[in-house]
Amino acid sequence: MTFSAALAVLLPTTAGAVATAGSSADVTTKPTIVFVHGAFADSSGWKTDIAAVQRLGYPVVAAPNPLRGLSSDADYIRSVLRTISGPIVLVGHSYGGAVITNAARGVDNVKALVYVGAFVPDVGESIATVLDPQKYPGSLLGPDTTLTRPAPNPSAPGGQDADIYIKPQDFQKVFAADVSASEASVMAATQRPLSYTAETEASGDPAWKTIPSWDLVTLNDKAIPPAGQRFMAERARAHVAYVDSSHAVMVSHPQAVVRIVLDAVRHVG
Repeated sequence: MTFSAALAVLLPTTAGAVATAGSSADVTTKPTIVFVHGAFADSSGWKTDIAAVQRLGYPVVAAPNPLRGLSSDADYIRSVLRTISGPIVLVGHSYGGAVITNAARGVDNVKALVYVGAFVPDVGESIATVLDPQKYPGSLLGPDTTLTRPAPNPSAPGGQDADIYIKPQDFQKVFAADVSASEASVMAATQRPLSYTAETEASGDPAWKTIPSWDLVTLNDKAIPPAGQRFMAERARAHVAYVDSSHAVMVSHPQAVVRIVLDAVRHVG
């Protein structure tokens, strides 16, 4: 099924769910969908997903994730959230899942968290420690597939840090195995690095303890092992869906991302 056809299938259900708010207030009562990208990516990765929910009439914000430190990144995303009136459905991919876990804390109008191929840490866990590689093997991210570059970072102790990149020659197999080679090459060239501080900083009290959550587990993921994703999703008591996708699910399977976002929207009501 093409993405356009899949969207057409979703349209009647979504329209019916939103119409209960009243036609005169339909635009203002729809939740704002906020997309937060993760490491080795930027907001352009959401472009197909954004276009789909915009066609359904939802306001969208693609918030730029600084990737400098978990607490500072969450503070920045929280500052964006606090400028939005009305309900929010907050969506995070990869490291962006750790960020939304912290950014939503204390923002009362965030009504749902949606994790897609994402980290879902608990308090005291970093994305480097949340999954034991012996228990959850399968990630290809590591010294053989990444490179580091020294970089200044105000969020790092002492102001100096290291930026982590996926090596261009390894980007497709690690991040985007079901994306065309030409598109994966562009994604590799435009990737934004994750700082070592962001990778290792521990999470605070997670928002998923008080906010309903959804989780799309990417079954062919070579960055975050699917079994680890399932463990984190179940621990958060999330509504779980599955898709045969690489880590780049927002690019290769946007229809699956849109479907779980709309499921969260319907429950926000």
